[in-house]
Amino acid sequence: MLIAGPTASGKSALAIAVAERFGGRIINADSMQVYADLRVITARPTPDEEAQVPHVMYGWIDAAVNYSAGQWLRDAEQELETCRRDGVRPIIVGGTGLYFKLLTSGIAAIPPIPEEIRQSVRARIEREGSQALHAELAVGDPEAAARLHTSDGSRIVRAIEVLEATGRTLSDWQRENAPPILDGANTACVFVDCDRDDLAGRIGRRFDQMLEQGALDEVKALGERKLDPALPAMKAHGVPWLIKYFDGKISLADAASHGKLETLQYTKRQRTWARNQFPDWPWETSETALGSVARQL
Repeated sequence: MLIAGPTASGKSALAIAVAERFGGRIINADSMQVYADLRVITARPTPDEEAQVPHVMYGWIDAAVNYSAGQWLRDAEQELETCRRDGVRPIIVGGTGLYFKLLTSGIAAIPPIPEEIRQSVRARIEREGSQALHAELAVGDPEAAARLHTSDGSRIVRAIEVLEATGRTLSDWQRENAPPILDGANTACVFVDCDRDDLAGRIGRRFDQMLEQGALDEVKALGERKLDPALPAMKAHGVPWLIKYFDGKISLADAASHGKLETLQYTKRQRTWARNQFPDWPWETSETALGSVARQL
């Protein structure tokens, strides 16, 4: 069972409802909810929710680790095998569309990138900016550059890393995908969505609740670790703005406002991705999604 959707659409609640009604183990497919340092600010399931039904791959990676999509896929494959062995239904839920794409379409078998190359490219994007590296990528891998916006620093860095480490373009590697782990055509799936204005309200209320429930202490502790700002955990929605607040650069109200807007803008990209990559998935509201799941199981 695959459950995707934009941030704050009700995916986690649906996954719990599915697990309680049909049985199953919930597997995380949110790239930020893997980090141990980010329980509150990423709206991970609460301890009480995790106690209702089994949850795996939540909060088990340190924020200092650059946890890749490829590593997530390998870990998810192990969890799926455990579910098969135990006779348990896997319920994969999250907002990271790329994870679902890798599950159902496979992944390029790119060799590990040497750490010195990673550090070098990250230092360059900090120093030169994403537009400069995008221009470089347009020469070395024009196909990848054409797909990426000039502000998409993390993916630009990835494409340049691969080119420098392997001498081949990311586009070349991606044409040699390993077989998918799941047959998407025969796997129950649903994309949970809601009206944009409703979603904006949910995001705003949830962000305020997170601030009240410990997100400030969480981000303050993360900032005190002085980690590389380019690490994924340091770019979780709201984190950079709250760190600016603790550094005295902006007010808490401004940090919250920016965090909410950033999250809402991300949901637009989540929807666009899903429409392009999963055109056959049923789109449901949080109220109708359980019925859609029941019809598929």
